[in-house]
Amino acid sequence: MTTWGYLGFQDSASPLMEQLIFFHDHVMVVIILIVTFVGYMMGSLFFNKYINRFLLENQNIEIVWTILPALILIFIALPSLRLLYLLDEVNNPSVTLKVVGHQWYWSYEYSDFIQVEFDSYMVPTNEMTESGFRLLDVDNRTVLPMDTQVRVLISAADVIHSWTVPALGVKVDAIPGRLNQVGFMINRPGLFYGQCSEICGANHSFMPIVVESVSVDFFLNWISSLAE
Repeated sequence: MTTWGYLGFQDSASPLMEQLIFFHDHVMVVIILIVTFVGYMMGSLFFNKYINRFLLENQNIEIVWTILPALILIFIALPSLRLLYLLDEVNNPSVTLKVVGHQWYWSYEYSDFIQVEFDSYMVPTNEMTESGFRLLDVDNRTVLPMDTQVRVLISAADVIHSWTVPALGVKVDAIPGRLNQVGFMINRPGLFYGQCSEICGANHSFMPIVVESVSVDFFLNWISSLAE
């Protein structure tokens, strides 16, 4: 979870988020090199007292500053396209979770084996424990097994919402009348926090998401206890 003064991304909890962080670092290296080079060129122009009054054009420079940016853009675009297709792919999911956004809470449904449904509301400040996180904790967490391919089907019952968990690299719009899907795999246990990321009304800031990653055995025991 992000804390005060934290400038980077949250620690990744899925292979997709790891790839997003790698791509971010890749692009930042390219941008820093460009800014450094252009800054050096501008600085040398400002402090250079010699001027070539007869320089009207230079075909070689024109060719270089046309081809070089094109190569740099290709160098950025190819990893970007690869990552976009990876994020969009849903491969043979073992667990399917259905998520519906409401004003202003989330409802979840596990229907692979048995019918389990519940609503997830934010815990009010006056009901929180000392160990709770203000505006982030919920009464019913979304429990998912780690090291398992998970598919999430997302929709909304009223207005557009957005189901977002930064540590998993997941941000999917919940649109009324439309079913969106995303696939991911959680590679470590823990609690991963998110919030609705689409302005959806007065209580938009008060519909958080908490994903609890557990072992497969614990998940099966938990889902069985809810069905009894």
